[in-house]
Amino acid sequence: MAGNSEWGTIQCSTPLIPQKSIDLDYRRLVRASKKLDSSGLSRTVRLAILSDAASQQFVPVLKTLFHENGVAAEIYEGAFDAIELETLDPASALYGFRPDVVVLATCTQALRLRYYQAGSLEGATSRVVQIWDALQHNSAAKIIQFNFPLPYDRPFGNYGLKVTQSLYPATAALNAQIAALAQERSNIFICDVESIASWCGRKYWFDERLWHLSKTFCHLEFLPLVAQTVVDIVLSTMGQIVKCVIVDLDNTLWGGTVGDDGHLGIAIGAHGDGEAFYHFQHYLLSLKHRGILLAVCSKNDRETALRPFVDNPDMVLKRDDITIFIANWENKADNIRTIRETLEIGFDSLVFLDDNPFERNLVRQMCPEVIVPELPDDPADYVRALSELNLFETAAFSAEDIARPELYRQEAERRELRSQFSNIDDYLASLEMKIEVARFEKTRIPRIAQLMQRSNQFNLTTHRYNEAECEFMMLDVEHCLPLYASLTDRLGDHGLISIVIVRPGEHELHITDWLMSCRVLTRGVEHCLMTRVVNFAKEKGLERVIGEYIPTAKNKMVQDFYAQFGFEKISEQDGRTLWRLDVNSYQPRKVYITENEYAWTQNA
Repeated sequence: MAGNSEWGTIQCSTPLIPQKSIDLDYRRLVRASKKLDSSGLSRTVRLAILSDAASQQFVPVLKTLFHENGVAAEIYEGAFDAIELETLDPASALYGFRPDVVVLATCTQALRLRYYQAGSLEGATSRVVQIWDALQHNSAAKIIQFNFPLPYDRPFGNYGLKVTQSLYPATAALNAQIAALAQERSNIFICDVESIASWCGRKYWFDERLWHLSKTFCHLEFLPLVAQTVVDIVLSTMGQIVKCVIVDLDNTLWGGTVGDDGHLGIAIGAHGDGEAFYHFQHYLLSLKHRGILLAVCSKNDRETALRPFVDNPDMVLKRDDITIFIANWENKADNIRTIRETLEIGFDSLVFLDDNPFERNLVRQMCPEVIVPELPDDPADYVRALSELNLFETAAFSAEDIARPELYRQEAERRELRSQFSNIDDYLASLEMKIEVARFEKTRIPRIAQLMQRSNQFNLTTHRYNEAECEFMMLDVEHCLPLYASLTDRLGDHGLISIVIVRPGEHELHITDWLMSCRVLTRGVEHCLMTRVVNFAKEKGLERVIGEYIPTAKNKMVQDFYAQFGFEKISEQDGRTLWRLDVNSYQPRKVYITENEYAWTQNA
């Protein structure tokens, strides 16, 4: 996952072990954990580890990796093999800790012991669900559940796959059941330890001597891989995700040089020299289908570079799959800045893929937040190398993700239309915009929670709410007004693009959350919503509206958001500001948006 400038020097130095930071050496991470200074870190997480294995060797590694990804982690270690005791007791120290995340680090060795004692894994799934239910009843924490590496115990040999009572197929079935149940619960995330163990090799994963001596669930060499996966999941829930992959063309997306070889002479196809690139393009297309934008940044003549996408029948990617296409002879760092500005996303949401070491190093130097992996010399290993890095971790997936590339394509069309107008008012009027503002609704909760998790730049307080918390606010008609807004215009549907949450006080209305997609900046959406908020305050007989800005590394663009509406700054401390507006002094601005009628107390 994207984290900080260290991502500019990712290495894939070992073919079997994915390198998630500069150095995933267990001993180095433990040594570093003794010297951590988190005073300069603005992001924090409270994380609890409950395990039926020992966690003493795991926690220092986890703390260091969080720190190296810019997060200060305060970690609670539950007692050994006391998961039920901690989770089922509402008065336990676990709940007193008030974790943001609970990691259920269950292991195959403990599962194996229960299997041997009982003769089956009957009830194992129910045990997991009981723990989940207790955690969700007593806490708002996100839950990360380990699945189980498949055991090497195979008393039936290959025939064991046909014997359901055997430990090996029973463990596989349990993993499948856990995954299926997690699909129904948005607050549950799976740490796929089985995948890591399979990649490393079960022959090396299980260290039985270490288990008997200290109850460590795997060889120490592999603990950092599991820890980094936990970090990846947590960072994704904090909005730290990849949103766009920028790719070079010649010898990256296809073999050869299109300017020399021609659009039909490049190496691309299901067989022969172009098969590796064919596979790579399918991988990129799968990323696009899950909502990641694709962009091209190539040193080429534009028309020449475009030709394969239009006229080469073996190309997997077509022109419509590319959100932004830049082919010129400028330096790639400047072109990447143009892509970022056009998409209005952070540099650390970008991945740049190029076969040329010079271009990779240039971008690392000039755009240090951009993720620039080392690509292998052989294009046959491109997909493997990127998969090892787990760059595309996400905390949610929705219909809006699938539609995102089309939304950005429509936005490019809007930009082109805007160039035809000399007057911004005429342009806005020509869009025929319509906004729908409504209280949170059940069917909208997944997208609402996703926007709460992912929005960073236009986000005044950057509170992160999960689906359960959003649903609670939806139902709290007396104390909370949680609004979402969606926008359409004559060129298409922007989807759900803003969230505003307000809470009435005795004399004041408090804006606790305000966030918006940067795609709709300068359209008048924020002015529509502020007018709604002020009118609601008036209807409630409240005299003032209070708003707060909490600074983060990414939301500086909205530090003076309230000033533009006539709010007065009434306090400031460490960049955190409080603002006040007398409702009778508010002057609404003219907007070119048709608004829906709305009843404030409507509910799903």
